[in-house]
Amino acid sequence: MQASVNRAAVLAALAAIAPETDLTAIAPDRPLREQVELDSIDWVNVIVALCERLSVDIPESDYGRLATLDSIVDYLAALQADRDRPQARAAPTPALAELPCTRHLVRGAPVTVRPMRAGDAELETCFVEGLSRESRYKRFMVTLNELPQAKLRYLTDVDQVRHVALVATTAREGHETMIGVVRYAVDSAGTSCEFAIAIDDDWKGSGLAGILMRALMNVARSRGLKTIEGSVLATNGGMLKFMRQLGFRQERDPGDAQTVRVVRAL
Repeated sequence: MQASVNRAAVLAALAAIAPETDLTAIAPDRPLREQVELDSIDWVNVIVALCERLSVDIPESDYGRLATLDSIVDYLAALQADRDRPQARAAPTPALAELPCTRHLVRGAPVTVRPMRAGDAELETCFVEGLSRESRYKRFMVTLNELPQAKLRYLTDVDQVRHVALVATTAREGHETMIGVVRYAVDSAGTSCEFAIAIDDDWKGSGLAGILMRALMNVARSRGLKTIEGSVLATNGGMLKFMRQLGFRQERDPGDAQTVRVVRAL
C-alpha cells in the first residue's frame, strides 16, 4: 500500500514539474533522465516536492540513488521504515572539532574561508545565480536556473555537524561576496562523508578550489571520518584531474554511467 502511495507521489511530482511528460509511458526500471527532457525538469524541484508531499528528508548525498522510478520508490520505502522503526539506533555524531576561519591571498585579493551561516542565504543565492549555466549543471547535475526555497534552506541552514559547509568570500564593491563553497554530508554509519564543491567562474584556476577542499578534508579528518567521496560528471575532465591531484581514486558508478565516483581515505 505504501509503495503505491510513494509511486503516486513521484508521478505527481513529475507531473507538477514537467506537465508535458506522458507519465503512462515511463518505464519504471529506466533512468528518468533518459525519459524526460532535461531542459523541462528541474531535478532538485522534484526531490523537494517529494520531501514536502511525503514529509521526508532526502539528503543531497543520496540524490545519485534516485535514478529510476523503481529505485525512488524503494528508497522512499527504506527511508520511511527507518523513520518509523522505534528501536532504530541513531548514527554516531562526529566529534566537534573547531571549524576554520582563515584568510588567504588569492590572485592578490584577500579571501576569507569561514563556516557557512544561516544568514548567508542571500550570498548563496547571488553566488548560484552568478555561475555560468555549465557550472551550475556540473555542480547540481541538473538544469537549474534558480534555487527553490527548500533547497536554499538546505544549503545554508546547516548544523555544521552532520552537514558541514565552508564558504570563501571576498570584498566586491564594498560588499562581502561569496566566490566558492564546499560541503560534506556524513553518511548514516557516521564514518564517511560525501562532498560537493562550486567555485565562481572568475576564480577557477586560482587555487581557491584546493584551499577549500583541503580545509574541508582537514575538518572531516579531525572529526574522525575515515573516507570522503563524491560524484563527478564523466565529461568533467578538469574536475577529475583535480581529484587525482588531491589523491582521490576513481571508481565506476554502477548506478549512473554518466558519473564517476571519486573516493579518498582521510
